[in-house]
Amino acid sequence: MSLLFFFIIFTFSPLCFAQSNTQQQPCPLNFTILRPILPNPRPRLNTSMECHYVRQGLRLVLSDYLKRSDSFYPPLNTAESCWQSYQSLDPTFDMRSSCGFQTDWISQGCLNLTTRADFEALIPNATLSDVVSNCNQSLQGSACASCTRSLANVQALYLTDNSVANVSDCTAYPSIYAAAFANYPGPTDEATASCLFSVDFTTNNNRKSNRLGLILGVLIGVSVGLTVLIGGSWFAYRKYQDSKRKKGKDRIRSLEMGGAGGAGLSSITESTNLLRFTFDDIKEATRNFSRDNIIGKGGYGNVYKGYLPDGSEVAFKRFKNCSAAGDANFTHEVEVIASVRHVNLVALRGYCTTTTTLEGHQRILVCDLMKNGSLYDHLFGSMERKLSWPMRQKIALGTARGLAYLHYGAQPAIIHRDIKASNILLDDKFEAKVADFGLAKFTPEGMTHLSTRVAGTMGYVAPEYALYGQLTERSDVYSFGVVLLELLSGKKALTMTDDNQPSLVADWAWSLVKSERALDVIEDGMPELGPPEVLEKYVLVAVLCSHPELQCRPTMDKVVKMLETDVSVPSIPERPIPLVAHIDDIEKSISSNGSGHLSGLAGYQIFTCESSHHSGSKEEGTSLGAIE
Repeated sequence: MSLLFFFIIFTFSPLCFAQSNTQQQPCPLNFTILRPILPNPRPRLNTSMECHYVRQGLRLVLSDYLKRSDSFYPPLNTAESCWQSYQSLDPTFDMRSSCGFQTDWISQGCLNLTTRADFEALIPNATLSDVVSNCNQSLQGSACASCTRSLANVQALYLTDNSVANVSDCTAYPSIYAAAFANYPGPTDEATASCLFSVDFTTNNNRKSNRLGLILGVLIGVSVGLTVLIGGSWFAYRKYQDSKRKKGKDRIRSLEMGGAGGAGLSSITESTNLLRFTFDDIKEATRNFSRDNIIGKGGYGNVYKGYLPDGSEVAFKRFKNCSAAGDANFTHEVEVIASVRHVNLVALRGYCTTTTTLEGHQRILVCDLMKNGSLYDHLFGSMERKLSWPMRQKIALGTARGLAYLHYGAQPAIIHRDIKASNILLDDKFEAKVADFGLAKFTPEGMTHLSTRVAGTMGYVAPEYALYGQLTERSDVYSFGVVLLELLSGKKALTMTDDNQPSLVADWAWSLVKSERALDVIEDGMPELGPPEVLEKYVLVAVLCSHPELQCRPTMDKVVKMLETDVSVPSIPERPIPLVAHIDDIEKSISSNGSGHLSGLAGYQIFTCESSHHSGSKEEGTSLGAIE
């Protein structure tokens, strides 16, 4: 009998232990962190809003769990107890049945990402650094917008798989990760919770302090009233004196006309954090536009450096030959720059529009100052030291990420139209900042391309755009490819040969790649050269991006992946035979058509792209434009 007993014990004990392992385990999630946001009494919302807040609250709790355990979600055998724990916060609303949440969803994710290490292995270090740069601060106002845009970029580039659920899914991963590790206050911080999870911790605190606030308010109100009574008279007197002084100056009049430009700028000021500077402020900051303060010149005017009253150093882009007729274009540039925020895009501080009796019509943009100038300065200017490979790689990646954001992160998408070395600015850490949005175009949703008058710079403009006015995001890709070739080779986009013929760096690089000499593209004497296979990959990406046929170029999000990860470069299709057009031919086209605006050097190389030819009548504005 005893032998039979031991036989049964040893035979079935594994099954018993296995069963115990699958039994419900205590929940490791800390739902008590949500108690401060639960109002008492609890107002009832419609079901969809209730479910939204349930989902967002859970994501905040998962972020807290990730911070403590390095795991995105709890074990499956804790799912039931976790739902019960969550449900205990609000027994009157059945979360799972009302919202359709399945029990195991709380322990499921996407793309097999379960731990912090899994996430950081998927996302390149440079991209994670961008997230930290944008999110490691108090996430209020514009800081929140900057952080969420960088997280949207991560989601769009690396987390595009369909989620298995609508509780913990791919779209939530960047916010859950950022709140846990990229933001120093953490997920339970009021600003972080509000920004990344739409959760407000201030509701209850405000309610509890209402009674005390009322008492204090009465006491403070009495003293404030006396102060206002005394100070009001003094303020009225000062205001009267100030108005008299203003009338005695240059009679600077702010541009508040009823036309499109004035109305547009007013609406922009109301909807953004932009500052509207006075002309006097800018004159003082630039020492009355001193020549010593000029840091850049162009066909549009001059760029001056100067100091704001808070001590920050900024750049003032002052347009020349201004008139009221150009206010619409200026409004467009302000609108474009103000609508986007990204670590690799130049940030706009503010603007000035005014008319003075002495200087006439004025339009000025105020931007952050880039202390290391432009990429053009370092490649072709008087800089003594050549850029090292690590610096060039950083600049290439930053430029690619900035363009990818314009194309896929901004809503609506933005086509820059004038990507070139002089429009890639470098901050004090040599972080690339895409600048000069004056030619940018918004892309309406669903539009595959725009037909527009040609604008841009010789050597950088895509063939289909120069020849037919067909503008797409891949027109920017072509320009990026040319800039990348300049960065790798140290050669300008467009040069003149000894026999005075135009030559494109894209043609030169293609000829080397075709003859299996891709590394010959790399500039001689470049400091700190990288691995040959990495250098060759960058050359191939540049040649692919600058392919003359539109459909052969990759999109910018794919370019970022190729540059940042081990994604291989696809084979490069054959190029059509280039047909060289002398500058005289371009000028004849200008004089006969008279539309468009193509600035730049002394020539342009036109390609015959069989797949790009259009039949039928030409659209207005598709010819090569005037030379500045």
